[in-house]
Amino acid sequence: MSDTNIKTIVVSELTKDYGNGRGVFDVTFSVEQGEVFGFLGPNGAGKTVTMRNLMGFIKPDRGTATINNMGCFTKREDIQNTLGYLPGEISIMDDMTGAAFLEFMARMKRLRDRQRMQELTRYFELDTSRKIRKMSKGTKQKVGLVCAFMASPNILLLDEPTSGLDPLMQNRFIELILEEKRRGTTVFLSSHLFEEVEKTCDRVAFIRAGKLAAIERMDDVRKSRKRVFSVTFADESDSRRYLTEHPTARKTGSGVEILVSGSIDGFVKELAGYSLSDMTMQEQSLEELFLHMYGMAEKQSATSVPKDDNQGKAVDHE
Repeated sequence: MSDTNIKTIVVSELTKDYGNGRGVFDVTFSVEQGEVFGFLGPNGAGKTVTMRNLMGFIKPDRGTATINNMGCFTKREDIQNTLGYLPGEISIMDDMTGAAFLEFMARMKRLRDRQRMQELTRYFELDTSRKIRKMSKGTKQKVGLVCAFMASPNILLLDEPTSGLDPLMQNRFIELILEEKRRGTTVFLSSHLFEEVEKTCDRVAFIRAGKLAAIERMDDVRKSRKRVFSVTFADESDSRRYLTEHPTARKTGSGVEILVSGSIDGFVKELAGYSLSDMTMQEQSLEELFLHMYGMAEKQSATSVPKDDNQGKAVDHE
């Protein structure tokens, strides 16, 4: 992430209310120049509504959204001409071949050099000779990705970018984002797939039911993740002694399940005083951490707004 602290994307108290709890409500965050910012949440949480506001497709009921200090709705044409965008639902001309559509988009973008477009086509192993109507969802997604990246924009808005892609292509997408990150591209990445966010993002926002639950630095998220150790003691008396001394540990069959946060140094040193026959470790996934935060957010006031100071953890859920 850039150290310049230039805010490329700024969203302040953004509200678009479609009724019956649908939409986004008082959403506030900012994205720094050169930052990869993840926007996480389940389907229907408000990710696409936020993205459409940023693209200027819809006018907010209240609040503001700006990109490079330009209003996303009032200056939508200028903004759309300068960034790469991948919609959550790709709608493209079915009667065209992939090659014809990409050429059409290249002309619309006034792209003089087709080299990057060709590189991306090869990178995603995209067969552009087929008619779009005969393409699978994953192949259409590749077409959309090539369109978003081929002009080498400095800002990317990507809504569920790996939807429909197989695991190999998902990994290639992650590598592409890391390449863009090194280039200094600002990326706003909406997703419900935790692996791509975990591997690429500097910070991540969690949205639920149209409201932000938290904004976190990925480094802080990693540090706060818990590890679950399943320990089998060689002697049953050791197992009983450990459980007596650690009431939070849980007996599971022939072993003991122990939840450890932060450094495991003290935990490992203590275990050296016991005889063990087996030990396994499972790290809490980002999804599990999100679900924990998701549940904790339920207990917060509906009017609370998470802090976004770009300096550290925004909301402490522990």
